[in-house]
Amino acid sequence: MSYLEKLLNGVEVEWKPLAHKEYGVAELSRGRVMSKEYLADNAGEYPVYSSQTANNGEIGKIKTFDHDGEAVTWTTDGANAGTVFHRTGKFSITNVCGLIKVKNIEELNYKFLFYWLSIEAKKHVYSGMGNPKLMSNQMAKIPIPIPPLSVQKEIVRILDSFTELTAELTAELTAELTARKKQYNYYREKLLSFEDGEVEWKTLGEVALIGTGKHDTQDAVDNGDYIFYARGISPLKLDTYDFEETAIITAGDGVGVGKVFHWAVGKYALHQRAYRIVPNEKEINPRYVYHYIVTNFYSYIEKTSVSSSVTSMRKPMFLKFPIPIPSLEEQERIVSILDKFDTLTTSISEGLPKEIELRKKQYEYYRDLLLTFPKNKIG
Repeated sequence: MSYLEKLLNGVEVEWKPLAHKEYGVAELSRGRVMSKEYLADNAGEYPVYSSQTANNGEIGKIKTFDHDGEAVTWTTDGANAGTVFHRTGKFSITNVCGLIKVKNIEELNYKFLFYWLSIEAKKHVYSGMGNPKLMSNQMAKIPIPIPPLSVQKEIVRILDSFTELTAELTAELTAELTARKKQYNYYREKLLSFEDGEVEWKTLGEVALIGTGKHDTQDAVDNGDYIFYARGISPLKLDTYDFEETAIITAGDGVGVGKVFHWAVGKYALHQRAYRIVPNEKEINPRYVYHYIVTNFYSYIEKTSVSSSVTSMRKPMFLKFPIPIPSLEEQERIVSILDKFDTLTTSISEGLPKEIELRKKQYEYYRDLLLTFPKNKIG
């Protein structure tokens, strides 16, 4: 016997449509148009919720409110259509947001309704004409299970606990990652700062080969065997390779220009507007070059670029980049320390989304178990 069956203890679950003149359990309404100018002119303390999901859906605060109390809202238009939120207090919503008010809170718990619609609402989104929508007429038809109120509250208690535990774990891991990154940045700055006359300085062009790639982004394939470093932050895949070497890769323009560098080892493909930096290993440690570039290159191009907002880079900017050359032994010492920090922060940052995803799947598993009710006649 499942935990839900034990909770129900043989009680039959009634089903009703969300909003129906006679049988519905709730009433639906929509928000009103509020422009950016309106929000600015009426700035205050009460939140306004719209179609976005970032910041809990809040787009601003105004000095008045349209709703006061507990409710469920949903996003009616756009990429986030069908996303639901549990609301309390004084607030307003825009015209691309819907409001659900329960008719009888002795029959239906708001938080229970929220959890149920978190699963069901997106199933009713209409994606025709390129703009996903979940209008009130479709929302109203969603069937709602009505177990005893005590069962609803117990399900809410369990799911709230899972939500809280996941949030706590995410916060702890994020704090750990932030602390390690600060520590990493501190040592990187300290180890890669040299006094005048302390070491020899050369240009990057003197100690490394600078080149570009051969491919366009449209050449990318889903199941390629080789990493394809393109103009974005995340590498793609290609079914052929251009180079076989150890190199430092960055985009010549696009997202992350001058800030995001990849460490490439072995066979890889490269976009025609991306750059490869191949250090002369007899003269300089490639990982030392990598750490120094990651630390100092963006500030360099900010100073040397005509525009303060760097949108693209050219080969001469790489060739002229000054780089200090301590002894190879000192380079190896610096690399040894910084690689340990790099491995630590990477393992945490990679482990963070994996852990969050694991918790999310665990939560969804138990949520689905707790919200899988026997189907009976609706209404």
